[in-house]
Amino acid sequence: MTPVLRTERLEFLPYRPEHEDVFVALLRDEEVCRWMGQDLVPEPEIRALFRAILTEVYPQRRFDVWGLWLAGDYVGHAEVKPTGNVDGHELVTALAPGYWGRGLGGEAVRGLLRHAAENLGLSEAYGMVGAQNTASLAMCRRLGFREVRDVVGDDGSVTKLVVISTKDPSAPADPGTAESDVRPAVTAAAGHPGDPGGRGGSGGPGGGPGAGAPAPAPAPAPAPGGTVAAVAADAGAAGGAGSGVPAARAEDPV
Repeated sequence: MTPVLRTERLEFLPYRPEHEDVFVALLRDEEVCRWMGQDLVPEPEIRALFRAILTEVYPQRRFDVWGLWLAGDYVGHAEVKPTGNVDGHELVTALAPGYWGRGLGGEAVRGLLRHAAENLGLSEAYGMVGAQNTASLAMCRRLGFREVRDVVGDDGSVTKLVVISTKDPSAPADPGTAESDVRPAVTAAAGHPGDPGGRGGSGGPGGGPGAGAPAPAPAPAPAPGGTVAAVAADAGAAGGAGSGVPAARAEDPV
């Protein structure tokens, strides 16, 4: 069962039916899609996706997925899920543009890393960030990620694979870095000793099925990468693209 999580400012709450409209608005935002590396997905597909979270992902305990809330306002989306992109779990966050530049993205990632370490027993996390997204790469460095290698997609796009230990995700961001210039986009995938809690789940954004997980049902796919593809691949609705490269995600600066 997806737990409620809290950080200094954010609440991570499992979705409820009344959250559908704010979820749709987030994933229909052009700026969010731009930094997720995907085209706008038709609204009916996003609504079907949201309902699949409620009717398939949660009941089957396929992976953890939350809405992010700040003082009662919906500000974004987060996931921790097994992925075929690396041998481990993937963390996905997406924030609404009105909440960029406040350090909420870094706070959300640190919260997910604590959950990964303390509740799921995961040891390290991998992030995938577009090579041209220099501001988000700087964010990752401030969080403590280090670059591992470049991953080249079928379309020639380059994504940076970065890694961090989950042991100390609470370190604060560098206060000397201006947040207003940072463009959001990061996901992380955490290495794990098996599949904690019996969760299944298939490939992450733009990826194939994870180890031991059922393959998602074929469905029309949005562009590679992004939270829509991430959730849909596991829910079996509007499945993710098959490039194997998780493109940069919508994320906020630390």
